[in-house]
Amino acid sequence: MRLLVGLGNPGQKYARNRHNIGFMAVDAIARRYGFGVYRSRFRGLLAEGGIAGQKALILKPETYMNLSGTSVAEAANFYKIALEDVIVFHDELALEFAKVRVKTGGGAAGHNGLKSIDAHLGNGYRRVRIGIDHPGDKRLVSPYVLSDFFAEEVPVMETLIEAMAEAMPALIEGDPSSFMNKIALAVRAAQET
Repeated sequence: MRLLVGLGNPGQKYARNRHNIGFMAVDAIARRYGFGVYRSRFRGLLAEGGIAGQKALILKPETYMNLSGTSVAEAANFYKIALEDVIVFHDELALEFAKVRVKTGGGAAGHNGLKSIDAHLGNGYRRVRIGIDHPGDKRLVSPYVLSDFFAEEVPVMETLIEAMAEAMPALIEGDPSSFMNKIALAVRAAQET
């Protein structure tokens, strides 16, 4: 069983923020693969379904970003999900907007949601790093990640999350390169129109 975790902040106020791209990504996956309705569990919202013939859970922690690890650890421990079967979708300042990279382990690079998961579970889980760009000055990071995407970015962002959902079988089947390539092709096409 896979545990797919989207990172974000709960509530309408944050729904379209850059920091919530993880929530947007897992919502697109849930829609595409017909996951059940979200239920309140493990201090978050949990939905069950399957991708590529494998059972999967989607979790959106409702603890606010900085405490995401409590929710993720509760769900992973309850279902006895191995660390390598946890996949976390999150915003990444160090990546250009709409670029996606998959990695296992590594540092949190200042991302408080990842820091919290690392503290509760360790860091051997897989990360889907979703590029949101950097505002250029570290003093601007907090207001930047808590702001909505620019109007001209929205169509590309929407293409990105749908492409991620469509490419998920490749990631579930252990082919992150194919997953990233499919997304890159879709995003490039969207950026050229």
